[in-house]
Amino acid sequence: MKDSNHDGSTGKRNLPGSFVIAFSMYSRIPMPQVEWTKERMKYALCFFPLIGAVIGLLQMAVRLLSDALGFPFFGQLFPVVLPVLITGGIHMDGLLDVIDARASHMDTKKKLEILKDPHTGAFAMIGGGVYLLLYVMAFGEMKPGMIPAYGMIFMLTRALSGLAVVTFPLAKNSGLAASFSNAAHKRTVGTVMMVYVLAAELLIWYLGGFIAAAVSFLVSILVYIYYYTMAKREFGGITGDLAGYFLQLCELALVAGLAAVSHFV
Repeated sequence: MKDSNHDGSTGKRNLPGSFVIAFSMYSRIPMPQVEWTKERMKYALCFFPLIGAVIGLLQMAVRLLSDALGFPFFGQLFPVVLPVLITGGIHMDGLLDVIDARASHMDTKKKLEILKDPHTGAFAMIGGGVYLLLYVMAFGEMKPGMIPAYGMIFMLTRALSGLAVVTFPLAKNSGLAASFSNAAHKRTVGTVMMVYVLAAELLIWYLGGFIAAAVSFLVSILVYIYYYTMAKREFGGITGDLAGYFLQLCELALVAGLAAVSHFV
């Protein structure tokens, strides 16, 4: 029997299953049930940024709808909660867990234990509230013409997050990040993530201009470097929670960056 790892036709047949796994895990978009086989898991992360593309398109649709119906307040606030509704809050949960762990100022072992604790601490609640307020403020300052470019940041952040999962050291050999990292065909996933990054940047350039693309690239790289150094120093590597923390933090920074560009360019 031919090894399925080297059978191109087998891999292609499993790509729809990989797509379903990615959307089932990282979104609340209804998907059919499929078995999480080893072959399908290899390429599941390749479809992770497409969830961001769906969110971006919905963001633009919401803004167009709110403008057409004359509901400006809806158009200012609903886009802030839309990503949470689409993802089911999986990345926001990671943000809150990491805020709690970092606020403890304990050693690495204790911080990792806090990440696994299902209870929500006071610092997580405070941090989540501050995060949402900052997001509302930044999005509210964004000029309407920058909204299409803004819709592309969700693909960019997920591409960088997926790249980190297959390239950054892991804090532990169990958990969500480890499951996807260990199962992934790392070279293929890494290459695909870079293609998504390039595509997102080109779309931001096309929709928002060169300055918007340059600022988005610079901001995302700075947050990416911070993510790597902080995760390695404080946790010994990345986890699923830290991946969510990065994604949320990067999106907030990109919203603020594009809001600034929309005012000064």
